[in-house]
Amino acid sequence: MHKIIKSRSKNRGLPPGSLVYIGDKKRDKTLISLIEYDEEFFEQRELKLDDLSELDYNRKTVKWINVEGLYQIDILSRIGEVFDIHPLAMEDILNTDHRPKIEYYDKYMYISAKMLFYNSKDNEFNIEQISFILGSNYIISFSERDIDVFEPVIKRLQQGMIRERKLSADYLLYCLLDIIVDDYFNVLECISETIEAAEDDMINHTSDKTLITINKLKRQVLFMHKGVWPLRDVLSSLGRGDSHLIKEATEIYIRDLYEHVVQVMDTTETLRDILSGMMDVYLSSTSNRMNEIMKVLTIISTVFMPLSFIVGVYGMNIPNMPELSWRWMYPALWLVMLSIAGTMLYYFKKKKWW
Repeated sequence: MHKIIKSRSKNRGLPPGSLVYIGDKKRDKTLISLIEYDEEFFEQRELKLDDLSELDYNRKTVKWINVEGLYQIDILSRIGEVFDIHPLAMEDILNTDHRPKIEYYDKYMYISAKMLFYNSKDNEFNIEQISFILGSNYIISFSERDIDVFEPVIKRLQQGMIRERKLSADYLLYCLLDIIVDDYFNVLECISETIEAAEDDMINHTSDKTLITINKLKRQVLFMHKGVWPLRDVLSSLGRGDSHLIKEATEIYIRDLYEHVVQVMDTTETLRDILSGMMDVYLSSTSNRMNEIMKVLTIISTVFMPLSFIVGVYGMNIPNMPELSWRWMYPALWLVMLSIAGTMLYYFKKKKWW
C-alpha cells in the first residue's frame, strides 16, 4: 500500500542541498548507461563513473545518460559535480516523494515526473519518481530501479528513425515524457476495468469485500491524481517556450502532450466521482438491507405481542379461572391466537408494510 507521506526524519536539521535519499532501496548498485546518437551514428554502452568526465560534450551528438539506482549517495554526488548540477536539484532528485516540478538554471533545466507501473496480480499500481536534467545536447535521467518503459524509444533510435535521430535533446525529453503519459492511460484502463467489476459485484450483492475494494480504488485514484496533476504545470511551462533549451519545433509536441495530461486528469476526476457514487450506493444498500431486516423483525415482534399477552394471562397459576375448566379451551385458545396472527399479517400485507 502506498504511503501518504514518506519519512523525512533522515534530513531533519540538515542544511538545504544536503544529499539524503528519501525512498526505499530498490537497487543495491547504481548503474550508469549511455546512449549517444545523431543522424548517422548510434552507440549504447554502460559507463563507469570516471567515464563521465572523459566524454566529448563538444561533439554534435545527443547524449542520454541513464542512472538507475539512487541509494549510493557518493556516486550521485560525483555525477552532480561532473555536470555542475545545483545542490538543490540534486536534493530533489534524491527526494522521491517530491511533487513533479520544473526548475530552470543557466545551462540546464531540472524536471521531475511520476511513473506508474500497474501490478495486475494485486490490482495495484506502483508510483515512482523519475528526474531529468536537460542540457543543450544531453539528457540525464535518474530512476530508483531498472525500468523498461523507455525500450520503445531506444528501439526507435536504434532503427534510425529520422525524426528521433535528427532532432535534438529536447525532442528526446518529449519522447520520454510521452512514454510516461502513455502509461497513465494504461493504468487508468486497468483501474476502470476494476471499477466496472466492483460495480457489477455491488449490484449483485454487497459485502465487506466490496467496501474494501472501493476504498482501495479511491486511494489509488487519489495517489494518481496527486502524482499527475503537477505535471500539467510542468508541460505548460515547457510548451510556452520559457527556456531556450526547448526548440520551437518541439513546443508543438509538448503542447499536444499537455492535452493528454489534461485528459488523464479529466478521467481521474470522473473515476473519483464514480467511486464516490459507488460508496453512496453501497451505504444506501447496506442501510436499506438493514431496514428490511428490522422491518421483518418488527413485524414478527408485533405479531407475537398479543400472543404473548394471551399466553401470559392463561399461564398464570390462578385456580379460580373458569376458562381453564372448559373442555374446548385449549383448541379455542389456539384458534384465537392464530386468528389474531393471521389478521395482523393480512393487515400488514394490505398496507404494503410487508
